[in-house]
Parts: sequence; C-alpha cells; structure tokens
Amino acid sequence: MRPPAAHTGALARLARLCYRRRRLTVVGWIVGTIAVLVVGFGYAAEPLNDFSGGSSESAKAGDLLEKHFPEMSGDSITLAIRSERGVRDPAVKAEVDRAVARLGQTPHVASVSSPYQGQGQISGDGKTAFATANLDVPSDDMPVAEVAELLDDVRQSSGDPRLELSGAAVEAAETPGGGPTEGVGLLAAIVILLVAFGSVLAMGLPIVTALFGIGTGLALISLIGHVLPAPSFSPIVAALIGLGVGIDYALFIVTRYREALAEGGDPEEATVTAIATAGRAVLFAGTTVVIALMGLFVMQQELLNGVAVAAGVTVLMTMVTAVTLLPALLGFTGRGIDRLRVPGLGRARRPLAERWARTVQHRPIFAGLAAAAVLLVLAVPALSMRLSLPDASTQPHDTSSYAAHQILTEGFGAGTDAPLVIVAKGGDAAPVAAAVEKTPGVAGVQPPARSRDGQASVFVAFPTTSAQDERTPELVHTLRDDVIPAATAGSGLEVYVGGPNAASIDFAESVQSRLPWLITVVVGLSLLLLVALVRSVTIALQAAVMNLLSIAAAYGVLTAVVQWGWAGTLLGFPTEMPVTTWVPLMMFPILFGLSMDYEVFLVSRIREYYENGVETREAVARGLTRTARVITAAAAIMIMVFLSVLLGADVEVKQMGLGMGVAVLIDATIVRLVLVPALMEICGKANWWLPRPVARLLPGRLSRAEH
Repeated sequence: MRPPAAHTGALARLARLCYRRRRLTVVGWIVGTIAVLVVGFGYAAEPLNDFSGGSSESAKAGDLLEKHFPEMSGDSITLAIRSERGVRDPAVKAEVDRAVARLGQTPHVASVSSPYQGQGQISGDGKTAFATANLDVPSDDMPVAEVAELLDDVRQSSGDPRLELSGAAVEAAETPGGGPTEGVGLLAAIVILLVAFGSVLAMGLPIVTALFGIGTGLALISLIGHVLPAPSFSPIVAALIGLGVGIDYALFIVTRYREALAEGGDPEEATVTAIATAGRAVLFAGTTVVIALMGLFVMQQELLNGVAVAAGVTVLMTMVTAVTLLPALLGFTGRGIDRLRVPGLGRARRPLAERWARTVQHRPIFAGLAAAAVLLVLAVPALSMRLSLPDASTQPHDTSSYAAHQILTEGFGAGTDAPLVIVAKGGDAAPVAAAVEKTPGVAGVQPPARSRDGQASVFVAFPTTSAQDERTPELVHTLRDDVIPAATAGSGLEVYVGGPNAASIDFAESVQSRLPWLITVVVGLSLLLLVALVRSVTIALQAAVMNLLSIAAAYGVLTAVVQWGWAGTLLGFPTEMPVTTWVPLMMFPILFGLSMDYEVFLVSRIREYYENGVETREAVARGLTRTARVITAAAAIMIMVFLSVLLGADVEVKQMGLGMGVAVLIDATIVRLVLVPALMEICGKANWWLPRPVARLLPGRLSRAEH
C-alpha cells in the first residue's frame, strides 16, 4: 500500500493541535477530571430501582397505594422464624420478641407487625412464622451498614429458633454490586496489552486514556441522575462498557501509530495518521454504540432511559479522550513508544493470520455455511427464554435472603414470596376477595382492609407458585382478564392487581412487546452510519445480519447457562432461574454497537487497501492480516472485563457480564475471522455497491468503486 497522503481534515487538525500543545492538553485533562470527579461524586444523585412505572396495571395499583395506603407503598424487611419446638414456646417467643424489637429499632423502620399480633403470620403446624417491618424510605436509601449490623444481630441465634431476614434492602447488603471485579478486568487488560505490544509504555497509554474517560463519564452520570434517575446497576454497566471500549479505542489508535512509525513517518505525522484513520473509525464506532444505546428510549421506561444515557455518556468520554488526550500522550512518547520492552512478548505473527484468511477465501461457501450453522445452533435455546426479575429464591444459597425464602416456602408455601397486592377503589372489595380466593392457583387471601379516607380497599392474595414459576404470570392474567372483571361487573369498582411480583411480570411483558421496535431502530440507525463510513450498502447489510446472528447466539448461550442450568453452578449462578428482564434488553443495543467496532476497524482497513488499487480478494486478506492481532487483543480485553463480574455476587450483573463476554467472543472469532472474509469473497466487487444518488448525498469524495 502506498504511503498515505498528508491528512488535512478536521480530525487531522485536532490531532496536530493536541500533539503540539501536549502539555496544555494533558494539564487541562488532569484539572478538568479532578473538577468533574469532585462535583460529580460530591453531589451524586441517589439510584432508583422502581421498574413499575408507565401505564401498566401494577403502576396504577402502586399509585392508588401511595395515595390511600401510604404505609403500604414503601419497601419492607421480612423476619422469617423457624422453630421445631413451635414458635409459641415461651423461650422461643422471648427470643423472637427480642429480634422483633431489634428490627423496630433499625433506622427508617416505620412499623413492625409481630407474628403474635397479626393474622396469618404463623403456619398451620405452629413451627414457622414471620414478622414484617415497613420502611419509610425506598430500599435504596437504607444504610447498608445498618442493615448489615441488623443481619449480624438477628442471625446470632444458631439453633432453635432459626431467624433470617429477607427484602430488597437485605439483598443489597448481602450482594452489593461492584467490588473487586473491575480491578480484575483491568489487571487482565494490562496482561493482554503487554502480550500484544511487548512494551510497558505502549501498554500504559490505552490504560491511562481509558481511565480518564471512565472516571469523567461516571462522575457525569452521577450528576445526570438528578434529571434522569437510573437504577443502581447503571454505574456498573457503564464502567464495564467504558473500560472495554476505552481500552479498545486507544489500542486501535496506538497500534496504527506504531505502524505509521514503522513505515518511516515522524512522530507528529504518525500521530496525525493514526487519529485521521483509526481515530475516525473509533468515532464512528463509538457513535454507533451511543446511538444504539439511545434506542432504549423506545422502550418508554424512565429508568432504562437513565441507563442508556449513563452508558452513552461514558462511551462518549472514552471517545473524546481517545482523540484528544491520547495524541498529546503520544507527543511525549515520540519514537520511544516501544521502550521498556518485555522479552519474548509483542512479536507479530502475520503469516498465521494471512494463511487463515487465504484458507477461508479458498472455500468461502463452506466456511460461511459452517459458521452460520454454529451460530444458529447456539441461538436455539433463546427460543425458550423466559424473563423475570430475581428474588430471594435466586440469591446465593449462603445468604440470609435465600434462607428466609426457604423457611417461608416450607412453612407457608411457594407463593409466600410472590404476594399479589390487589387494590380496589369505589366500593366494597369483599366480593372480589372471595372470587380471587376461589381461583385455582391461589393459596389464600387476606381479608380486605379499608383506607383511612374510606375511598379504597386493599387485600393480598398468595399464589400456590413462586415468583419464578411460569404459572404465576398465567394466574395474574387469569385474575385480570376473567376473575376480577366478572366479580366487578356492574359495581363501578376499579380493581388493579399490583405489588412487586405483578410489576415484574408487567415489566417483562413490556420488554417483549417493545423489543422489536428497539431492534428496528438500532439496526436502522446503525446501517445508516455504516453506509456513511464504508460507502457500501452491501457491507452494511452483511454487518447487520452477522451482528443479529452473533447476538442471537449469545442469547442462546445465556439461556442455556442461566435458565437451563448448563454449567451454571461452575459460573457462579446459585440455581436455575429465568433470565433477568433487563439483561437481554440492555445487551442488544450495546452488543450491536460494540460489534460495529470490529466491523468498522476491519472493513475500514480493507477499504483503505481497496482505494489504493488493491483488488477486493487481496484487500480482504491484507486487511485481515493487519487487524487480526489487534482485534484479537481488543476482544480478549473486553471478554475478560465482562467475564470478571462472574466473581461478584449480584446475579443480575453476572448474567449481563456472561452474555456480553460470550457475544464478544463469538463476534471476534466466528464472525470477524470466518463470516466476514467468506461473505466478502463471495460478493466480490458487489461488496462496494452504492447507488450513485446515495453516494452523492454522503460526505467525502467518490470512491474508486463509485466512478
């Protein structure tokens, strides 16, 4: 390939400016980052984990509860009690009373219902009971240290009676998000970069650049939370994505910089070349990720909007650091980019990548069909995917939450943890409660309670099945569609089935109904961006189809591990469970955007060769040869970053990490190393097809294929 002409575009000018004013640029980034961190984390918004918003029936029930039963609209903590002597035994009762009193002294506990005073809180055999503590704040606002201290105090009883706690606040204290997992991912990235570059200095540049981007991004989303509230897992998701793409984007640019130096360029021109070529690909790839994330707005869920913006801002900051801070840092390294070498590392093996490319090109139809078959087989389990939100039954088995679930299930039945809160407005709810109690699948119903203002009533129905059982959503629909309409006909009553269990069901169904819209928006916008970058409709369509196949395969693997239990225990999942509702929803736009990273980096390099007079077959082989090593290193970094969350305790985040890690592995191997060269070989010159009217609308000069 002939040496590149001098670059004169906006990116080239930006690269020269940052290179020549490198001291000012670095100082500006340091001062700006410190300021953003101080303000962002000093005035951080509180997370919000309520997914019951919108116009769902559970949301309407929640609104009525908040208006007429404020004491029931908050979260709660449950004390589960099990005694073989019976909970009414005087010695057992004395210990239970002490635990109930301790529970009542916990900050933000508004009231506690003792099992000896309430109705239906002692099992039929007298050996199991529970007490409920109502909170005056959401579980997110409960001090973790106070809840942990409460856990220690209550669980001191190591015999008879057995006392355990459950509730969202307890789960948050026992299985906190974050932890050392990001550190493990960062350490893995350092090792991979050392192997790829063989130089401590070259390794350090992507790490430093990514950390600046992630730090400023996380601080900014802490402030944005005041405008767009986001759930507690959003910073973890944003940090994972930011760490992965931040290192990868800098890796692509540093790799191109080293190549430009090796081809005889001086450090300034090498920097400009790297930013104008690899940096341009980074901006397109990052923009695709951000736009894909913004596709979550079609789900019409306020909290998902918050997650989308949080992750998008972090990706945006990694892009900015890659094209501003990194050129300045390259100015300080100059030709010494490979100083501090590690013996035996960083050796290029281009002949292997080239031989692989030639092999695939020799039998493109066989290679393409074989790769597609593997992806389709991996995707099969996704056809049986069920969605739900985790509860106490899916927590690690050594937690108090899971132990409390076991106690209550054995004493009262599987549906004790899945209560349906039924709210009625405008009349007597007793006939409705009677009809609900007679419904198959309902274990029992508490008597209706009237609100203080006399305008509403509420009662709780307990299913015979657990929250994770697929028969529970069927029961909710039976109540809503048949039982309650028949019981309220002509009465003027407004009755809504709500509560956390119903809210989880409504959220899952909202996701399933609106997911096709999300896919359509994300794919459509990504296609437009890719056509603009590679100036080819054919390649853009190829990328869309391949990305959809790789995401479907990742969904299939996730379903097989989490829902079917295949190797689930080995990967840290305590039991078989439905896939967490928001996980596949978040995975799609993120993965579709990330897949474009590798597509853009590979195809843009192929396009460079093609535009310099190399025929398509040879351009594909050379492009794959040049990029195979860096794509492999970038993918390995992302895979290790994503899979590092398997070391944590939060099953929701672990599902996300597993799905993302598997998807990147599939994309960087089966898709980029097999499907892309196979399809481009089959299509030949048609790879560069772009209608002339479309070509004239796109920025830039007409390409070789368009003349």
